[in-house]
Amino acid sequence: MATEITVVDYDAGNLFSVARALEHCGATVTLSGDPDVVRQSSKILLPGVGAFGDGMAALARRGLDTAVKEAVARGNLLLGVCLGMQFLLDGSEEFGEHTGLGLVPGQVVQIPVTRRDGAPQKIPHIGWNELAFPEGRGSWTGTPLQGLPSGAAMYFVHSFMAAPLQPAHVTAECVYGGHRITAVVGHDNVWGAQFHPEKSGTDGLRFLKSFVNLP
Repeated sequence: MATEITVVDYDAGNLFSVARALEHCGATVTLSGDPDVVRQSSKILLPGVGAFGDGMAALARRGLDTAVKEAVARGNLLLGVCLGMQFLLDGSEEFGEHTGLGLVPGQVVQIPVTRRDGAPQKIPHIGWNELAFPEGRGSWTGTPLQGLPSGAAMYFVHSFMAAPLQPAHVTAECVYGGHRITAVVGHDNVWGAQFHPEKSGTDGLRFLKSFVNLP
């Protein structure tokens, strides 16, 4: 039987490309903005593009912020993608102070505008970048990155980055301008990817398939 995944619909864009990618990975996909449907879903994907504050406000207007948190509290699996990953943290400094879902302790902060050597660097961080193990981690077994090697390249588009309080919640990083940037977070039944897996070719699909197959 195909795994059922609900993609949260709050007018966030890129829903259909994410849904098609999940279907390619063997999932049965429901696009829904109904809090009751989201609350009862065993696996949820929370997408997102745009500004943190606007996105969280859109979730709150529909009661979807509460629904997502209640689903997680019931032990259901959640994957946040791009801005959806950033929503998982306590808050963001993007265009002011904004409150997030509080599922992964930490804040969303601006990517440094200079490289580690002091030279200016382009913001946003756009393009392909390689995933790496954070310090102290040597395996992605049991995570959506299972089966992918260190060095797998994913496609990123973002100006702000997740800064989890606990190093153990950082599952993968990439390096931009000499700075280590959180690429994947994980905390209990909550996962988040800063990159766009649906735009990341074969390895992006492998990542989504691993999430589809997580117990």
